[in-house]
Order: sequence, then structure tokens, then C-alpha cells
Amino acid sequence: MNIYKITKFLNKELKVKYIEDSSRNGTQVKACKDIRKVGFAVDASLSTFEKAKKSNVDLLIVHHGLFWKGIPGNRELLKKRINFLRKNKISLYASHLPLDLHKQYGNNIQLCNILGLNNIKLFGKYHGINIGYSGSIKPTSITSIIRKLNIKLSTKCKNILFGKKTIKSIAIVSGGGSCSFDESLKFDLFITGEAPHHLYNETRDQKHNLIIAGHYATETVGVKALQQLIQKEFKLKTIFIDNPTNM
Repeated sequence: MNIYKITKFLNKELKVKYIEDSSRNGTQVKACKDIRKVGFAVDASLSTFEKAKKSNVDLLIVHHGLFWKGIPGNRELLKKRINFLRKNKISLYASHLPLDLHKQYGNNIQLCNILGLNNIKLFGKYHGINIGYSGSIKPTSITSIIRKLNIKLSTKCKNILFGKKTIKSIAIVSGGGSCSFDESLKFDLFITGEAPHHLYNETRDQKHNLIIAGHYATETVGVKALQQLIQKEFKLKTIFIDNPTNM
């Protein structure tokens, strides 16, 4: 399958041209045109690329890519990563915010589906756009929710629990979505991927509930959903490349 057909399909489905983002979403490295196997991963790192090579991947689709607007990086490391991809003929495609907020394949809607939320609505403004979701749930113990997240995401949640023990409403922003904490106060529980130190005291003082399920873990679900989509649409071999950071 020609790479242009796959990336054109993704660009349209994810609406990458219409979503403002610090990530340069779309094709980032063109190293292979004829695609036989597609890999899916969270991060564009050398260790991920090495796993992709071992799995004979021709195209790697990631959530966190190599190129970011206005964010300086290590040029030598960037060059090393690009050279590895080119040498091993692995093309790279990235989708950051477009994958977070997608209403069907995004990280946040997938987390809603895992928890079985109802009455799902947009939530979590980031630079003027909603990237998360909120919803209701039949009265459920918070321990049950934690247990489900730990199992489904293969993670170990960090839990700051000073609010209600029985949960009826949840707000979710994957990854580094802690900036939506204040917006989440009208819900029984806020779930995100990571949070700064000061949020412990804010959660306690506001008598709120916060589950920190892992930046990596909460953003595996979007690329896994894309994997199923690409496999179905193009009948290609696919693989999820698990490379956890425990963060």
C-alpha cells in the first residue's frame, strides 16, 4: 500500500489541518513509500524505533512525534533519530491533539468507553478547544473504577481521594491534562495522566477526587484504536509497539 493513501486517509479522518497544535501533525519522516506493515506507538524515541525495526515495520504512527513548534530540542538527538528511521526505511506519522480529542478514535473517548460513561459531553479546554470528555455513570465505588483502569490500561494509578466514595460523574483528559482540574470540580472524579506536586493539596483542600493513571498508559488507547481502523481500512499487517515509560 502506498504511504500517501494511508496518510491522506489519516489526515482527513483526524482533521489535522483544522486543529491548532504545538505538534507538527502528519507525516514527519518519509523513508518508505510502499507499506506492508504499520506499527503504532505512543512515543517517537530511539528505543521505539528499534522495536519497530525488529518488527519489520515500514510506517510508524505515534502520538508524540519528533517535531514541535516553538519547543527547542536537542538537535543532535533529533538528527540521530531521523537518521535511524531513514537508514532502516521506516516512515513516521504523528498525531497529537487530533488524536486526543477525536470523537471516535481519540484517547479520551476511548477512556470513556472503558469506564462505560453515558451522556458524554465535551470537556477540558486547552488553548480554546475541548480535548477531553465528561459523562455520567451508574453509582460506582471509586475503588472499582481504579481497579478497572489498572487492568484495562496495564497501569498502577496514583489516587488522591478526598471527595465522594460513590461516583456518579467523571471528567477525563488524558496525558498531561491536569490544567483542567478546576473545570473538573463540578464532577465527582477527575481522571488524567499526570499531575504536578501542588495538585495534591488542591485536591485535598477542594475535597475532590483525582486519579492519575499515567501519561503513557492513558495515551495507548488512541493509537490502539487507530491500529484497528488502519487494519480494517487497508488490510495491512499491524502491530502495537509497547514501550512504557512508567510515567
